[in-house]
Amino acid sequence: MRDYYEILGLTRGASPEEIKASYRRLALRYHPDRNPGDKVAEEQFKRVSEAYQVLSDSEKRQLYDLYGHEGLAGLEMEGFGSFDDIFGSFGEIFEDFFSFGRQRRRSRRPRPGADLTQPVTLTLEDVVQGVDTTLEVERRVVCRRCGGNGMEPGSAREQCPRCQGRGQVRQTRGMLRISNTCPKCHGVGSIVSSLCTGCRGTGMVKEKKQMQVRIPRGVDSDTRLRLRGEGEAGTQGGPPGDLYLEVKIAPHPLFTRQGKDLFYRARVSFVEAALGTEIQVPTLSSATRLVIPPGTQPGATFRLPGEGLPGLRGHSRGDLVVELQLQTPTRLSPQQEKLLQEFLELSGDPAARGR
Repeated sequence: MRDYYEILGLTRGASPEEIKASYRRLALRYHPDRNPGDKVAEEQFKRVSEAYQVLSDSEKRQLYDLYGHEGLAGLEMEGFGSFDDIFGSFGEIFEDFFSFGRQRRRSRRPRPGADLTQPVTLTLEDVVQGVDTTLEVERRVVCRRCGGNGMEPGSAREQCPRCQGRGQVRQTRGMLRISNTCPKCHGVGSIVSSLCTGCRGTGMVKEKKQMQVRIPRGVDSDTRLRLRGEGEAGTQGGPPGDLYLEVKIAPHPLFTRQGKDLFYRARVSFVEAALGTEIQVPTLSSATRLVIPPGTQPGATFRLPGEGLPGLRGHSRGDLVVELQLQTPTRLSPQQEKLLQEFLELSGDPAARGR
C-alpha cells in the first residue's frame, strides 16, 4: 500500500493545517463532479480521502507513524464505499467551494463529540503512590430543554425558504451552473421556526463537571490518560468524545528524573572525601545512610537500588543515584591554613616546597 503522506504530497512532520489544506486541494482536483466518468480520478479521490481520515486523527496518525499500515489493523475505520460516505464524513471540507452541480443536503447522521484535553500536574511523590485528584472540566453537553434539536419545545422545523428544502442554492456564471451550500439552513434544507431559549438553537450548552480521577503510579511527563466518553457530547445522537489527561511532573527541589531513576547531588568536604564518612541521603519516602569510602573523588556516584520511581504497569522501582560534589572552604583560619600547608609539605607536592 502507498504511504499516506506520499498520497497527500506531504512530509511526516506536516502540521494538521498542512494536512487539511493538501487534502482539500487534492480532493477538489479529483472531485467526481470535476471528473465525470473518470474511474482513475474516482479511485484517487478515495485514496486521498482514506489518507486524510488517518492523518487528520491524532491517535490514528500516531499508530500509523509508529507501525505503518499494520498499526491500523483492527482499528475501527470508517470505510468509504461510495462518494456519499466521503461527503458525509468530510463534507465540511468542501462547504466553501463550488459543488459543480452536485446537490446534497448536509448529512444529519450521528457525529461523535469532540475530544478534550486537560492538563494535570503531579509531584514525584504522586508518581510513587499514584493519586486521586478532582478535576473540573468545562464541556459542551446536549441541551436538556430541547434534547439537542435546537427547537423550543412545541415548535417544529419548516422548509427553508431560501433553497426550498434542497440544501443548495444555484448560481449561473456564464455557461457554468454552480451550486453552493445554502447560507440560511447550512445545507440541512429546513430551519427551526422557534429557537430553543436554553441553547439559542445550537442544541448544546456549556457545563462544568467535577470528576474524581485516579492517576496510576509510575506516570511520566507527557503521559496521556484517556477517559472514554468524558469529552463533548455528540450531535444527532452521536457518541460523546473522550477526555485526555496530559500529565506534567512538577520540578522537584532535590531530585531530577531520568525514566525510573532519580538523581541527587550530595555535598561533602574534601576532608570527608579523603578520610571517608557516612552521610544522610533523602529519598521520596524518608532518608537513608550512605557510606562514603576513603579517597572518594569528585563526581563519584553511588546507586541506591529501589529508591527511584515505579514503572507505569507495576514494574520494579528504579534507583536513586547519588553524585558527590566536594565543597572547598572559602575562608580558612590561620590554624587551618597552617595545617593544610603542612599537609602539602608532607604529601611531597613540589609546589608546597616553593612557598
